[in-house]
Amino acid sequence: MGKDKKLSLFALVAMVVGSMIGGGAFNLIADMGAKSGGLSIIIGWIITGIGMITLGLSLQNLTRVRPDLDGGIYSYAKAGFGDYMGFNSAWGYWFSTLLGNVAYGTLLMTALGHFIPMFKGGHNVPSIILASILLWSVFVLISRGVKNAALVNMVATVAKLIPIFVFIVTMIVVFNFDTFMTGFYGMTEHGQKSFNFFDTMAQVKSTMIVTVWAFLGVEGAVVFSSRAKNRSDVGKATIIGLVSVLIIYILITLLAQGVIIQNKIDELSNPSMAAVMEHIVGKWGAHFINIGLMISVMGAWLGWSLLAAEVPNLAAKDDIFPEWFGRDNKNNAPVNSMLITFLIVQAFFISLLFTDKAYKFAFSLSSSAVLIPYAFSSFYQLKYSLQHKLSSTQIIIGAIASIYSVWLIFAAGVEYLLLTMMLFFPGIFVYRRVQKTHHRPVTNIDKMIFAGLTVFAMIGVFFIATGRVTSF
Repeated sequence: MGKDKKLSLFALVAMVVGSMIGGGAFNLIADMGAKSGGLSIIIGWIITGIGMITLGLSLQNLTRVRPDLDGGIYSYAKAGFGDYMGFNSAWGYWFSTLLGNVAYGTLLMTALGHFIPMFKGGHNVPSIILASILLWSVFVLISRGVKNAALVNMVATVAKLIPIFVFIVTMIVVFNFDTFMTGFYGMTEHGQKSFNFFDTMAQVKSTMIVTVWAFLGVEGAVVFSSRAKNRSDVGKATIIGLVSVLIIYILITLLAQGVIIQNKIDELSNPSMAAVMEHIVGKWGAHFINIGLMISVMGAWLGWSLLAAEVPNLAAKDDIFPEWFGRDNKNNAPVNSMLITFLIVQAFFISLLFTDKAYKFAFSLSSSAVLIPYAFSSFYQLKYSLQHKLSSTQIIIGAIASIYSVWLIFAAGVEYLLLTMMLFFPGIFVYRRVQKTHHRPVTNIDKMIFAGLTVFAMIGVFFIATGRVTSF
């Protein structure tokens, strides 16, 4: 790929912002505010902001000190902890992104159902047919070159930010400080609460998983580091995108508490941003936001399709995935990894015609699996900083990001951890084949991890069979 066809700083920032701001941003008000007052939301964003910014700074530093690692989110795990950890990071991230695309497809159809009743619910035949057409249209677009797809993503990112900015300005105009303070410590069904430390911390806990999911995609620029015009732009794009989205999320969730009384937020219809806009300006406001939601979802769908295809392609070129995934077409697009990724997404679309349980099960796995690559990136930042005696600032950044990453894995809960082990279990057989193909040994440590994964996967199957898993 010539330099003129590589990605600019703005394109990389759009990749980060476009990947993070998907459909979830349009329901953040209810997801966070239904059980939490302004104080706990502020604390939740501070904790998440510190954790995610240190993760972003870790990614920025690693792109600077290890410019040879073009795979980013998975290659750091490989460089720091060996082939099998690198493979698991790539495997988990791949499944997380491709199953995220299933969610975007169904969410888009649900939003479209707001205007066209035949698509209502997003799980019927018309919805699956249209979602499938759009899916393979994205395939054709990316096949013509990642540069073209990134350009479309930039346009979509700008377009979806317009209704969000209009919404924020509208809330600033009608913001009522008394309303905000009434629900500042949270509210009961009948009235406001006074400050209670333990109650506030419980509210904070209820916000944490929501805030984490809101930032999935922060690694968007890192994944495309090999396609950047300037390597230094990757780290800049990650931090610019992260801070920009953090500010947007804080404004959306806090301003809403001064527009809708806190104990009424739970009653808002989905997407809650549309419900708040309708409350302020009338019915046209809901239409305006729902159009923005559809644009946002289409942009995020494209961005996550790019991510889902790029990671296995890079992993194959790095001899971590089967060689077949690494083949590109004449436009330098990862056509083989796209094909298998889109076929899997298509299969999930079709399964939605019969039951949504398969999707819910798989998406529960993917949400947890993405935390593994994040954790290993943080661990490598800490390990590299200590080994090469980098500044104390870099060591602290790695330490905070590592603690935050570990906490997230445990905060997700034992159920999710067991389900994630089930996701990684089939990868054992793929990994063994890849190692054999490249005449590399499977180490004793690898075999010990295989055994542990097998045991945990069997426990996960047992939990499902006995009805103990209720996440989906």
